[in-house]
Amino acid sequence: MVKGRAPMSFFRKLKDRMLRSSSKIDEGLDAIIEEGAVEEEGPAQTVDPTPGPAPSPEASPEPDPTPGHDPAPDAPTTPPPGQAPIRVEDIAPPSAETPAPAAKPGLFGRLMGRTSEPRRALDDAMLEQLEELLISADMGVDTALRVTANMAEGRYGRLMSASDIKGLLSAEIARVMEPVARPLPIYPKTPQVVLVVGVNGSGKTTTIGKLASQFRAAGKKVVIAAGDTFRAAAVEQLQVWGERAGVPVLTAPEGSDPAALAYDAMTRAEAEGADLLMIDTAGRLQNRADLMEELAKIVRVIRKKDPDAPHNTLLVLDATTGQNALSQVKTFQQMADVSGLVMTKLDGTAKGGVLVALADKFGLPIHAIGVGEQIDDLQPFDPQDFANALVGVEES
Repeated sequence: MVKGRAPMSFFRKLKDRMLRSSSKIDEGLDAIIEEGAVEEEGPAQTVDPTPGPAPSPEASPEPDPTPGHDPAPDAPTTPPPGQAPIRVEDIAPPSAETPAPAAKPGLFGRLMGRTSEPRRALDDAMLEQLEELLISADMGVDTALRVTANMAEGRYGRLMSASDIKGLLSAEIARVMEPVARPLPIYPKTPQVVLVVGVNGSGKTTTIGKLASQFRAAGKKVVIAAGDTFRAAAVEQLQVWGERAGVPVLTAPEGSDPAALAYDAMTRAEAEGADLLMIDTAGRLQNRADLMEELAKIVRVIRKKDPDAPHNTLLVLDATTGQNALSQVKTFQQMADVSGLVMTKLDGTAKGGVLVALADKFGLPIHAIGVGEQIDDLQPFDPQDFANALVGVEES
C-alpha cells in the first residue's frame, strides 16, 4: 500500500462507522465527569491538591469597642453561646422591597443552567473509572493502566471536562500507535510474495482482493493464488475481484494441496514478471494444531523456491473478536512469522480498543484498517485519525 494520509472522506467514514466504539467511550466519559462534577465560580481554575489554610479569626465580626456606646434597646446584649455579637448597623430594617432569598437550585437545575461543560478533578477515583471504561472498550488491562497513567502525568488534581479528557485520550492513543503505523513495504525483489493468514471469517479473501486492486491501480503487476482450496466460495470471491481489477487468479482443484499451489504460483509469477504474488490461505483456528501445521508446511515449501519468502506475512484480524485477537497474533506469529497486521470490520463492533492493545503488546506494523466492503473501505492506517474516531473527537 502506498504511504499517505487517508482522505478526509475515509476519516469521516471511519468516525461514522466506529460509532459503537466512540459512543461507548463518549457516554462513559460524560457519566464519569458528571458523577464528580464540582461547582465553579467564574473561569475554570486548577485544583490545588494540597489543603488550604484555615480561615483567619480576623474574618469574624467584632463588637464595637468604643467606650460609652450602648446597644439599641431592642438588640440582644448577650449573644447565644458560640455566636459573635450582633451590631445595630448589621441589622437591616424590614422593607417590602427586599426580595426573599432565592432557593438554591438542585443538581438538575444547576446542570441545566450551566453555560460551560461540567468539570471534575483528575484524582485517583476518576483514574480508576477511566481505566474501567477503557478496559470495557477492549483496550486490555495493561494498556488501559499505561494510558491513564500517562494522561495523569503533570495533570493530577486539575479540573477536567469530558472534552479535555477526550483530547488527552486521543493524543495518548495516537502516541502509542504512531510507531506501528507503517504501509506494506515494497521490495525490489520480484515476485514479492505476500502470504495472507487468519482465522475463519476474518476477511482474508476480501482484503486480498482490495489490496490487489489497489496495487494494480498503482501500476504494480499482481498475481493472486487462491490457496484456500477447501472452500469453493473463497475461490469464486477472489476470481470476482481478479476480474474487477484485471489481476489473474491461479486456482487448483478443490481439496488440492495448498502448499503445492503456492509453489506453482511462485513459478508462474516469476515467469510472468509479476511484482507481487498474493497467496490466500484457508481460515484456521489458532487452537487447531493440525491446521497450524498445514500453514507451517506452506511456508516451508515456499522457502524451497525462495529462502527469503514469504517477504510479507499479513495476519488479517476481525475487530469483533476483541481480546481474542491477542491470542491469534501470538499463535500465528509463532507458526508463520507474521510481519504485519490488517484489522477489518471496525464498523461492526464496540471493541475497537483492541487495536491499541495489539500495538502496545506486540509492536507489529499495522498496514491497513477496514470499515466496509467497498474497495476504498480499506485504507492505510493513520494513528491520529483512528484515535480521534475511537474516542469521538472531531478532526480540526
